[in-house]
Amino acid sequence: MDSKLRKMTILSSIAIILLVALLVLYTNRNGEPGRPTPQPESTRTEEPGELSDKQGSGQIGNNLSAFLQDNTFFDPEINPILEAAMDNSNRLSLVVTSVEKDLRIQIVDMSGNPVAGESFFVELEGLGEYKDLDTDGIIYIGDLASGDYYVKLQPIDGYRVPENETRVHVKDKVEYVAIDDISLLIKTEADIDAEAEDSGVADALEDADRTEIKKLQNVTGNSHVGIDVSKWNGDIDWDRVRNAGVEFAIIRAGYRGSVTGSLVEDPYFAANIKGATASGIPVGVYFFTQAVNEVEAVEEASAVLRLVKEYNLDYPIFIDTEGAGGNGRADGLDVESRTLVCEAFCRTIENAGYRAGVYGSRNWYNNNLYTDRLDNDYYIWLAEYRSVPLYQGYYQMWQYTSKGSVDGISGNVDMNISYY
Repeated sequence: MDSKLRKMTILSSIAIILLVALLVLYTNRNGEPGRPTPQPESTRTEEPGELSDKQGSGQIGNNLSAFLQDNTFFDPEINPILEAAMDNSNRLSLVVTSVEKDLRIQIVDMSGNPVAGESFFVELEGLGEYKDLDTDGIIYIGDLASGDYYVKLQPIDGYRVPENETRVHVKDKVEYVAIDDISLLIKTEADIDAEAEDSGVADALEDADRTEIKKLQNVTGNSHVGIDVSKWNGDIDWDRVRNAGVEFAIIRAGYRGSVTGSLVEDPYFAANIKGATASGIPVGVYFFTQAVNEVEAVEEASAVLRLVKEYNLDYPIFIDTEGAGGNGRADGLDVESRTLVCEAFCRTIENAGYRAGVYGSRNWYNNNLYTDRLDNDYYIWLAEYRSVPLYQGYYQMWQYTSKGSVDGISGNVDMNISYY
């Protein structure tokens, strides 16, 4: 926290204290609601030492702004209330979690937000000190043996740190359970270089042929026609979309950055899911992964679960396993590692009570995943841009074009058929 932000925090605390003080004084002056208005008192002057029967029952004096003329009121060394407010604004605490043989230590302020811009040190009992090298308020320690550890934040100028150590248990294996404090890791695009981080490449485009259908198809039986959208589709008129015949929408909740690995909320996620549901369109969500192991897959699933917490979903939560142009942090994963990532994501989603699925192109399923470990347990969303898919595996949803057109959306939109 820089000095400017710290001053703003202190001033905000002072403003709240002053507001409460003024309200109390105003209430005392005017009496309690419903009580009769006090009648004028006698003008008799009390003798020295005589105790007034009004004393202790309300305000003495009627100058509500007298404290402004008190030079000591804003002096934290004299005013204990102000001193406490300033003290709390600089107080830090630790949030420590473990997924598998690791620790994530987050240094947070009184509002629970990571404190960036400082070179924090923590001491892990028996293992020495660890530094917040990128000054983002988060220290990650991997390759730890399972067991109990004690973490202590080292003193730093301008802050009050916890006096006691924090005890945490390092887990031996991934439990596929959502991380409670994952919200501290979810960033917005204002926090990152979105152009570099959001670099997913649709592998299905390379496999498309001239038979690709680019309009809403007519479906029969239990099939439904729908779309999937993200920030790339811009502002959407969802009433017009519904009236155009769209029966469901899969909305991107976010993505993991392909460079830094940051968890990022899609800037249009909230607007899209609120707009679609308000128009009566059933929804599901997806998340673009760049996880390189099961731990990161649990993080991604936890982020999605946090983002959808306020909404009702009609369709599954999908992990999007596209590549990122060859330079993404997860593009070089082997088939086993990528399959484990998908399994860890889906198991975490299902353990939270939601349905889970995997999105990929025909080539991606054939070459980059062990589909026999996925299609029996999770929903498969196939991307193949031709009139009749060539994919031989089992799937419940088919994305048949990325060049569709729907009233209410500017430009191209992905179109799908659901066979649920």
